[in-house]
Amino acid sequence: MDILYDILDVAIYSCVGIILMMLGNFLIDLIIPCSFPEEIKKGNKAIGFVSAGINIGVGLLLRAAISSPANTVATVAKETLVGGLISSLIYFVIGIVFFMLGYLVKRLFDKKQYNINDEIDNGNTAAGIMVAGIFIGLAIVISGVIM
Repeated sequence: MDILYDILDVAIYSCVGIILMMLGNFLIDLIIPCSFPEEIKKGNKAIGFVSAGINIGVGLLLRAAISSPANTVATVAKETLVGGLISSLIYFVIGIVFFMLGYLVKRLFDKKQYNINDEIDNGNTAAGIMVAGIFIGLAIVISGVIM
């Protein structure tokens, strides 16, 4: 019977993960002034890398939230699935805020050399990879703190 509960947990957390990844892309799209869906349709690889970085970063954050020691303490206190989902949402919000801050700080520091928004909008793959790296790197740091 435990396996059925595990399968249910996997299904629920997977659905939440998909929703949060889509929400993360939507929120980051607000600070990068080009439409992610339109740019993906045009084959803009930079946006593809940025989006991949967001999805990987969100996945890392959710994994850390799900498996964090805080959850084991809460489990002793009879934590429910709802408690785990709430902690996942909290860490998602923290992560996305720092993804945005990281992007804006990078944009500020590099504004004399180039405009990162324009580079991504123009499909500069190197810019997209760099931004994806910022998001993934921040997710690793934040998940390290969570765990």
